[in-house]
Amino acid sequence: MKKITVVAAVILKDDEILCVQRPKNKYSYISEKFEFPGGKIELNETNEEALEREIFEELNIILEIKSFFMTVVHKYPDFELTMHSYLCEVQTKEIVLNEHISLEWLKINELKKLDWAKADIPIVDKLIMNG
Repeated sequence: MKKITVVAAVILKDDEILCVQRPKNKYSYISEKFEFPGGKIELNETNEEALEREIFEELNIILEIKSFFMTVVHKYPDFELTMHSYLCEVQTKEIVLNEHISLEWLKINELKKLDWAKADIPIVDKLIMNG
């Protein structure tokens, strides 16, 4: 099974968390699901460098990475995903969606209302548990 390692940003601003919706995808189980933004780590990049680059590419914003949050390993039908997530802050909610089809800024107690990609659910659950 193909293994993919990615980084993801839990982006906080004004007590809200950025949630982004994936576009249609050949894999129905992640198509149009919500996720925390991020992406693949390139050769010779640290997790933090990859996260800063991916967020700038996807959303046109500069991140301030605060701390490591958790790692999720999830087996989808076609690949295994290892996702390292980080708590981050931004100075603005003015975002350009270069890859996603929509976004929502939600308070922690509102996160469960979205249809999340399965690999992102443990992050949602931990955020809610930590309050």
